[in-house]
Amino acid sequence: MTDWAAFAGFTGLVLAVLLSLAHFSRGVPHAEGTGSDSVSTPDEPDGSDRPGDPDTISLASFSGDSTDASPRPESPTLADGDVGDDAHADVTTASESDRTPPGVTSAPVSAVSERSASATDLPPHLLLANVALSQAFLGGFLGLGAWYAGVPAAALGLSVTDLPTKLAVGVGLGIALYGANRVGSTVSERFGIAPDEAVRESLTPRTPAGWAFLFAVALPLIAGFEELLFRGALVGAVAAGFDVSPWFLAAVSSAAFGAGHGAQGRLGILVTGLLGFVLAAAFVLTGSLLVVVVAHYLVNALEFAGHELFGW
Repeated sequence: MTDWAAFAGFTGLVLAVLLSLAHFSRGVPHAEGTGSDSVSTPDEPDGSDRPGDPDTISLASFSGDSTDASPRPESPTLADGDVGDDAHADVTTASESDRTPPGVTSAPVSAVSERSASATDLPPHLLLANVALSQAFLGGFLGLGAWYAGVPAAALGLSVTDLPTKLAVGVGLGIALYGANRVGSTVSERFGIAPDEAVRESLTPRTPAGWAFLFAVALPLIAGFEELLFRGALVGAVAAGFDVSPWFLAAVSSAAFGAGHGAQGRLGILVTGLLGFVLAAAFVLTGSLLVVVVAHYLVNALEFAGHELFGW
C-alpha cells in the first residue's frame, strides 16, 4: 500500500533544500546582484566583453583564471622594482585614462573586483561537478522516498511503453521551447531588458572534456532530477495520491520551479516559471516523464551550444 504522506514528506524536504540553495545563491555576484554596476563597463579587461555578447556579465570573470584579487604586479619590470614611484604613477594614469571616462576613477572597480574575487568561484568543470553531484544526491534521495513509500511508477510518469513516440515528442517540444526562448530573448533585448546569463556563463566549459561532461553527465542529471521533482512528484504523484487537480499542481509546481532558479535574476525566474508550466502541461497531457526530461535537456543543451557556436 502506498504511503502518500511519507512521499509527500520526502518531496517537501527535497524542495525545501533546493529552494534554500536557490535563495543563498542570490548572493553570488551576477548581472542583478553584487558588483553588477562595477563590472558592466564595456572596457573592463576581464574577458567578459566578448563579441556577440556585450550585455552578459560572466561569473567566470571572477575566477582565478581571469581575475586575480592579489596585489601581484602586472609586469616583471614593476615586480623587480626597476620603475620609480613617479614613473609608476604615470603608467597607471595613462592606462586608467585609456579606459576610464573623465572624472571617474578606477578605484571602485578595483575594490569591487577584489571583493567579488574573494568569494572565489570554482572553475567551470568543478562547478559542473558540484551541480551534478548535488542533483544526483537530491534525485537519489527522492527516488529512495518513492521506493520507501511504494509510489507506483505510473504516478511519476515512468513507463517503458511506446518509447520512440515519447522520444520524438520530447525532441519536438524541446526544439520548440528553445526557439520560443530565443525569440523572447531577442524581443526583450530590443526593449532594453537583457536576460541575466551569468549562471550559464559560469558553467560554460573551457575544454573538450568539459563539454563532454556537460552534455553527457551534468545536463542529463539536471533535467532528470528537476523533472522528477517538479513534474513527476509535485504534479503526478500528488495528483494521484491526494486527488488534487493536476492543472492546479502544474501552476504551483511551475511557481516553485521559477523560484528554484533565483540565481538567474527576476527575468530568469519569470521565464523559467513559464517554461516550467509548459513542461508541466506536457506532462499532464502525455503522462510521460521521459517526454519532459528530453525536452528539458534539449532546451539546456541548445542554449549552451547555440551561445558558444553562434553567439546567441
